[in-house]
Amino acid sequence: MKQFKGRVIVPGTCKAEALVSRGGFNTLASFQMALMFGDKQVKCGDQNNADIYKKPMLGKALCLPMTIGSTTGGMVLYTACAVGKQPACMLFSLPIDSLAASGAILGDVWTDASMPVVDMLGEEFLETVQTGMTVTVGEDGVVTVEDEAKSE
Repeated sequence: MKQFKGRVIVPGTCKAEALVSRGGFNTLASFQMALMFGDKQVKCGDQNNADIYKKPMLGKALCLPMTIGSTTGGMVLYTACAVGKQPACMLFSLPIDSLAASGAILGDVWTDASMPVVDMLGEEFLETVQTGMTVTVGEDGVVTVEDEAKSE
């Protein structure tokens, strides 16, 4: 088990299975199909993100370096929260951009969704965590990564 301390953007706690992308996360491309067509598993629709393309994001601990892409990113995150299609949490190795942060904060303030967001966890976080591992987020921004991924 390893622990990483980051900066809390949206407070909260959770324990979830990790879904890891080592490339930038395009919020609009990733959520667009699920939000437009009612995909209940919220599979990632960004074909340029081979790490997570077509993998369910709903209820997962999204472990990412950063978000990339359009200025709609914040609104997409807020919308995902508003319709209950958000990941369990979003964890970033680098600083979160202001648009994604605003959408996550609005989702926390204006909806009943729970989606803790922690950034600045460091490069070692993204080198350590693997898809399928269990990740626990604490109120204080401490993220614990279990040693082993769940067997499929």
